[in-house]
Amino acid sequence: MILESVENGPLLWPTIKENRVTRPKKYSELSVMEAIQADCDVKATNIILQGLPPKFYALEMECKLYDEFDKFAYKKGESLHDFYLRFSLFLNDMNIYNMKLEQL
Repeated sequence: MILESVENGPLLWPTIKENRVTRPKKYSELSVMEAIQADCDVKATNIILQGLPPKFYALEMECKLYDEFDKFAYKKGESLHDFYLRFSLFLNDMNIYNMKLEQL
């Protein structure tokens, strides 16, 4: 299954409709086969990343953080305090990789 993850890409997480909102299933809601595939995806990713020089791992993490920044938004029902904590954690991750956001 690890080879399948490498050849075919990671599992596309199934979604579930709950209160008229579609969301990805939680890990605990996956079927046995989906959970095994998700675990193999993580193992395959780790194997690949461990074989890369640290520079490439940092670049991969930076890309994920930029993507997360683009999608960062207030979640309905979230308190201002929770939003601030989530944003602070995000900024800490960016500081770890010396990322800078430049104004256009």
